[in-house]
Amino acid sequence: MRLLVLEDDPTLGPWIERGLTEAGHVVDLFGDGKDALIAAMAQDYDVLVLDRMVPGLDGLAVLKSLRQAKITAPAIFLTALDEVEDRVEGLRAGGDDYLAKPFAFSELLARIEVLVRRQGTTEEQSSKLSAGDIVIDLHKRSVTRQGQAIDLNPKEFLLLEVFVRSKGRVQTRTMLLERVWDMHFDPTTSVVETHISRLRGKIEKPFGDTLIRTIRGAGYVFEPA
Repeated sequence: MRLLVLEDDPTLGPWIERGLTEAGHVVDLFGDGKDALIAAMAQDYDVLVLDRMVPGLDGLAVLKSLRQAKITAPAIFLTALDEVEDRVEGLRAGGDDYLAKPFAFSELLARIEVLVRRQGTTEEQSSKLSAGDIVIDLHKRSVTRQGQAIDLNPKEFLLLEVFVRSKGRVQTRTMLLERVWDMHFDPTTSVVETHISRLRGKIEKPFGDTLIRTIRGAGYVFEPA
């Protein structure tokens, strides 16, 4: 699943991101409500995890704006505000669940899974992504194309998952560095180019076609047949 996390705490945010990533999810972490709102308007997320007490545009304001825009992704609030009136306010703003800080990560993960089930998505369906004739099983960590198994290392797997989830949209080198390697800027590294070359060799070369197109000066776009 692809998850949006709005949490400005410099310790808690990365901790949540790391735990959700290790659980097999793609996570976009934001410490600023405006950035989170822009991302949620442009990208489909399976679940939104929102801190109520972010400076500026907080989680409550972000969710109100998203609900006004008819974006229905389920949302869970994380907050130290755990009074009844606070929970009621969050639910009335369009929230689906409320988890008070401090909390156990296992409970957060379980609540996210419950929200997905409530959306009518079975566990098997939510664990699989497809684009064209490529199928990714997030639970089994496996990839097939035209029914043929493709062996990918962990970074190649995550790179392909990012491409499949963003098919048709340009992914810049910086975006890929952040989402796959958690690197925010390194002008000297060739890790993106190296892994894309290897990935192409596995998902394109044996099938005689092109799925990942290079956009000169912009990045890459995944365009399955």
